[in-house]
Amino acid sequence: MSNIKTKIDEWEVTDLEDNGVLRIYVEHNTEMGNRGVPGIQVWYTVAGGTSIVNYEPVHVERWAYQAQKAGETDYLLTDYSWIYHEDTYVKNSLIISDKLKAKVSVKVRSKKEPITKEYELPFTIE
Repeated sequence: MSNIKTKIDEWEVTDLEDNGVLRIYVEHNTEMGNRGVPGIQVWYTVAGGTSIVNYEPVHVERWAYQAQKAGETDYLLTDYSWIYHEDTYVKNSLIISDKLKAKVSVKVRSKKEPITKEYELPFTIE
């Protein structure tokens, strides 16, 4: 069986300070990671460069363990985020609750508050 990709969401935030645009694209994949199970990819574009965060069981299990050790339920994925400025960023997180969720927060200088969206993950972990 081949991987089928389905768009979940697509959005962007424009910074009126410099006309910069931060773009987010979220898609569901039927086969991800070594186990070939469903998962979510979050693509984010900053200054023309695109990065991808794979929310698949192997990664999520490790992040959930790290969150547990730190005593957090909203675990910021610092290695998979763009956080070079305090007032402009893309933060990707794992929300650990009854339903696991991917969380994306985008902040630009011309907006007072970040825009945040959450996406339920299509799997559970032990």
